[in-house]
Parts: sequence; C-alpha cells; structure tokens
Amino acid sequence: MSKGNLITIKITKTKGAKTMNEITYTMVGDYNLPNLTLPEQSEVTLGKWSRMRKTYLKEHHKILYYNLLTKGTLTQHLAEVQQRATELEETLVRQMAQKEGLTEQMKANDMMKWVRLMNNIRNSAQEIVKEQVIFN
Repeated sequence: MSKGNLITIKITKTKGAKTMNEITYTMVGDYNLPNLTLPEQSEVTLGKWSRMRKTYLKEHHKILYYNLLTKGTLTQHLAEVQQRATELEETLVRQMAQKEGLTEQMKANDMMKWVRLMNNIRNSAQEIVKEQVIFN
C-alpha cells in the first residue's frame, strides 16, 4: 500500500467487554497507525488546586493520570478537585478564624495582628487541603 491509504477494521462486540465499532488506520511508511482522537471536553479554567493535582498525578500516579487523560475525564476530575479543595479551604478558614476569635472588630483595632493570624490560619487550612484532597 502507498502512503496515506486508509484501512478500516470492524470489531464486533464481545460479551462483557467494551469495544469500538470501527477503527480506521492510516498507512505511514511501513506502519499502520490508528486514527485516534480524544473525546470532546468542555473548557474549564484550572485554578491553583487543579494545577497542583495535575502535577501530582503526572509525577506520582502516572497510570491514573493517563487513564483519566485517555478516557477524556481528566478535565472533569480536575474541575471536581478544584471545587472540593476550594470549598474545604473556605470552610476551614472560616471555622479556624471563628475558633481563634478573629472578628471585624479585631481587624479594625489591630490590622497587623489580624493579618498575621489570618495568614497563619490560611496556611494551615491549605496544608490540610493538600493532604486531604490533592495528595490523596
């Protein structure tokens, strides 16, 4: 066959296995390469937490990363992680600030102390989020 010829192979469905109905190949040189495309994925803006999760999966859980990528569910997974992590962070910061007695009155009276305490609380909450959502 010459370069660029298409070969179509029909695959029948077997019991209990998911298979494709049709696979097409393109002859490139001496090799038949499958014409593969990823499923359409919606556009999602990745935030801090989803980028961190993606990097973690790429470096430490490559099989899971490539499974999500080839199934076309990586973007959805990252969006869910972003939402879960953001909600957990906000909840933890709110609870910890309330427990420490950080109020608007304290903010008005001693701004630097309030900022210092809020930064400590936010850092603590972010470490918890990393442990429970990102690296889990």
